[in-house]
Amino acid sequence: MNKTVTGCIVTYNNIATIDNALSSLFKYTEVPFRLYVVDNGSTDGTIELIEKNYPQVTLIRSGGNIGFGKGHNLIMDKLDSDYHVIINPDIIIRDDVIAKLAAFLNENEDVGMASPEIRFPDGRLQILGKRAPCLRYLIASRMRGSGEPGDVLREYAMLDCDLSKPIDIQNATGCFMFIRTELFKKLGGFDKRYFMYFEDSDLTRSVNLNHRTVYYPNATVYHEWGRESKKNFKLKLVQINSMLNYFAKWGLK
Repeated sequence: MNKTVTGCIVTYNNIATIDNALSSLFKYTEVPFRLYVVDNGSTDGTIELIEKNYPQVTLIRSGGNIGFGKGHNLIMDKLDSDYHVIINPDIIIRDDVIAKLAAFLNENEDVGMASPEIRFPDGRLQILGKRAPCLRYLIASRMRGSGEPGDVLREYAMLDCDLSKPIDIQNATGCFMFIRTELFKKLGGFDKRYFMYFEDSDLTRSVNLNHRTVYYPNATVYHEWGRESKKNFKLKLVQINSMLNYFAKWGLK
């Protein structure tokens, strides 16, 4: 295939998860791959761990907590790959997911971005939105307890569709997004108006204006998914602000 891939992880005090993420990426990825880590001012030893154990990582200090999207955008002028992958610091892979996604995009030139199947580390499928966010979907997601998802959330997650094969989606989850580098750069990366949250939904909508975004279940990643906005009041306010920015840009539908 001879395609090159770059990846980026934005960290902020992620020492509890970053070691497993990096070790799995370097253990299983066999395609030509260069990984950037942008650190947003960690004080928990994240930087020191990376410097000591992962010399193959290109580590960039942002100088402060500039947010998720702006952190990823910092490396835009460094990207010269065919494909680029946005990775959360709490992601683990168990096979060469990156090669699978690169092969899929290589075989489907109209696909601009791909999203893998995402599971919890114990193997349970994560119920994540795949249709474009709207108020009733977001309310259903916020109100969901520990039980099975209701009808509205099932619709949001496209559980009413056959997800055993590739399918076009309106919303790719930002914990792992596989995109054509040229397209990512053309779009200017993530919209700077989002500090965190909804930048993934925004990027998907921008990609889908002229390309396809596809859920690709033949590649699986494992995500710890702490859902911090449900526990942290400040993050909840950040999420609400991002939601308002998203609907102001795209409308309520």
